[in-house]
Amino acid sequence: MKQKIAMIGLGCPKNQVDAELMLARLAPQFTIVGEVADADLVIVNTCGFIEDAKREAIETILQCVELKNAGVIRKILVTGCLAERYQNQIKDEIPEVDGVIGLGKNGDIVAVCRSLLGGGNVCDFPDKYNLPLSGARVLTTMPHVAYLKIAEGCSNNCTYCAIPSIRGKMRSRPVEDLVAEAGELAANGVKELVIIAQDVTKYGLDLYHKLALPALLRELCKIDGLRWIRLLYCYPDCLTDELIDTIAAEEKICNYIDLPLQHADKTVLRNMHRAGDEESLLALVKKLRDRIPGVVIRTTLIAGFPGETEAQFETLERFVKEAQFDRLGCFAYSAEEGTVAAAMDNQLDEETKARRAELIMQTQYDIFCERQQRHIGKVYDVLVDGFDEENLLYLGRTYMDCIEIDAQVILSTEDELLPGQFVKAKITGVCDADLVGEVLL
Repeated sequence: MKQKIAMIGLGCPKNQVDAELMLARLAPQFTIVGEVADADLVIVNTCGFIEDAKREAIETILQCVELKNAGVIRKILVTGCLAERYQNQIKDEIPEVDGVIGLGKNGDIVAVCRSLLGGGNVCDFPDKYNLPLSGARVLTTMPHVAYLKIAEGCSNNCTYCAIPSIRGKMRSRPVEDLVAEAGELAANGVKELVIIAQDVTKYGLDLYHKLALPALLRELCKIDGLRWIRLLYCYPDCLTDELIDTIAAEEKICNYIDLPLQHADKTVLRNMHRAGDEESLLALVKKLRDRIPGVVIRTTLIAGFPGETEAQFETLERFVKEAQFDRLGCFAYSAEEGTVAAAMDNQLDEETKARRAELIMQTQYDIFCERQQRHIGKVYDVLVDGFDEENLLYLGRTYMDCIEIDAQVILSTEDELLPGQFVKAKITGVCDADLVGEVLL
């Protein structure tokens, strides 16, 4: 009888793909179970990017420790970014953990699990550049949606970010490899492909010595079965005219841009090791709206960066009001160990950082509500994600909303709909953050 393994996945979609690659290696050798309490071994695939993510990871590990102490599970393995970043601390401070491995060990996950279940302990941190970037995957998304990680790591070296130290410099995957994987996903029923990397716009710079995202997208658009291709994490520096034109011209590419800008004040941006200022970023937003029909722009911002003055924060507030983003998330600055920003003078207190982030989100909420109202009366293609058993309603998304990030469409219909099906729906109202639509069949 096969031994049972459960995987708890935390963090971003990039980490989720790593988990899917590990699950595919494990599935032929072990029984993969969905409930932690049913497992012999629990893998906690952690995030360690910011303080809140680290706290969540540690709390999850400690919950597993309680189950182990109660005799419900036998072994605990910690993988992912927290494991890579805090290699020794986890074993030293949580001795009930049986194994901690770095990213470069993910390819040996079967041997690691066998060793742990055989009574051994594993603490191994090979070169992070050994992290597998391709291979078979067990999708943990809905069957009709999948992430495609086109590159690993990052070479931007933003002063607040620990990703380069955790995951290394950017490594792009070859176009042929990505097209083959996307083709296989489409053949297995994937309708929406979400392109991810730490910075997708710099794809190919390391491998081909040029910006190759437009060329990759044109190849992906040729794949039968794919209906939507969505881009996440398009940094403004390399959002070229060619890329903008490609998004506008290719029917399969969603007119949706995730544009992590972080701030609008020139001095703060330079201190972050980022380019641009309020004027240039507003010009970029205008260009996107002028050249991509119906484009939806999402951004993320950081409030309370070291040294941020009231005047600089006011610049950020003014920028948000003028840009009128469709989607926006603002986070209080988190001082991450080992980053340049964490050692800067003039660190702001937690209360000020939290207050400023909340003010930005309050401003954005009003903008979001007003922009959602604009969709009433319009007809959109909606991808059905599933059925809400409690409220007896179908749920879906337009091109304007990314899975697990943005809003949904609450669908009203007497017909049976299937996950992965596209329907036309007329928007009839707004319910909280979500749109309400009547299916037109």
